[in-house]
Amino acid sequence: MNLDFFSAFVIGLLGSGHCVVMCGGISTMLTTAISDTSRHKKYAIIFAYNFGRIASYSVIGALVALTSSMAAKNIGFPVAILKTIAGIFLILLGLHLGQWLMWLSRVEHLGKNIWRHISPHTKKFIPIKNIRSAFALGALWGWLPCGLVYSTLTWALASADVFNGALIMFFFGLGTLPALLSVSLGTISIKSLLSHALFRKLAALLIISYGIYTILIAFK
Repeated sequence: MNLDFFSAFVIGLLGSGHCVVMCGGISTMLTTAISDTSRHKKYAIIFAYNFGRIASYSVIGALVALTSSMAAKNIGFPVAILKTIAGIFLILLGLHLGQWLMWLSRVEHLGKNIWRHISPHTKKFIPIKNIRSAFALGALWGWLPCGLVYSTLTWALASADVFNGALIMFFFGLGTLPALLSVSLGTISIKSLLSHALFRKLAALLIISYGIYTILIAFK
């Protein structure tokens, strides 16, 4: 599982150019809202927001892993099939990031019903006033429908273990940190690298390769 945690981190890192598109707006808004605070408090609020987001990923990972664990134990559902599904979603993710096949966009629609009920609550914490409200906003924003998140969730699902499912999503979330911190802190060089077409396509090919590898070893 240590390899899975590291790989989840790398997938979060390689796919985080997608995060700049999906969540860059809220990160920019967050920075603008706290521009008049001290540097120390500004950094604390930015990190609180992001770790709130990562906390939500971890909770969702634990929930889907609990579901697969119960299915594996109670009805004997083969974990190898779950790993195959995870591999397929990684391939779809790579194709999506490379902008070669955009089927994953359809998967994002699955979470819109949940997001419709959650999104109104985000208004309670805007504008950001303190670290606690920043964490709460991040925790809510972590439920935003996202193909990158959903693809990694299938990996948590395939783990069929609550603790490992949570950790997979935690390390994935850590991988997305550099991209979103670069937006919030104005580090243009990192943002430019992650958004660069060549980097995006190389990242896509690496993720596709790992998806194929996941399928190949699923039944071993």
